[in-house]
Amino acid sequence: MHTIGILSGRIALPLVAAGMLLFASLPPAQAAEAFKMGVVDPQTVLEKSKAGRKALDGLKEYVSTRQKLLSRDEEELRNTEKTLKEQLAKLSDAEKKEKETQFRAKIQDYQKRAQEFNQELQGKQKELVDDYMKKISAATQTVAEKGGFSLVVDKGSEQPVKIVIYNKDTIDLTEQVIKEFDRANSK
Repeated sequence: MHTIGILSGRIALPLVAAGMLLFASLPPAQAAEAFKMGVVDPQTVLEKSKAGRKALDGLKEYVSTRQKLLSRDEEELRNTEKTLKEQLAKLSDAEKKEKETQFRAKIQDYQKRAQEFNQELQGKQKELVDDYMKKISAATQTVAEKGGFSLVVDKGSEQPVKIVIYNKDTIDLTEQVIKEFDRANSK
């Protein structure tokens, strides 16, 4: 689910630049007091929070159920193909053509179902990411406001382009955000 990083990367870079400009425009003594920056890893929040794990488990269950259906269909296709190969020698040309046409239609149906499943899965993943990014942002905002942070940046995890190259552990708010996220989303 690298979607989180891609979406937040587009947003975070201009925010970091704006924060740096704000920071640079303040006198040094005031800048040190006025500007407090933190980082958070939304992927970790999603994976380690109770609500996030529950959502990911639901998605895994959905995938597992669909995968079982596709596997059953695939097994049925193999059996049909085996039966068809055994019968080909005994069938007339017209019957062979008919059986092969029916088999190709079954394969096309299977491929269509598999493609629809992949599209559904992508839609569910996007919906999950969008929904949880809103919740993670709200939890991050609460933690940042309580902690007096001026800027919180997506730390990134496995993204090709990281927004944060280095950070002190003391500014990593991920664990605090997980706690706030769980508190705000406990049902």
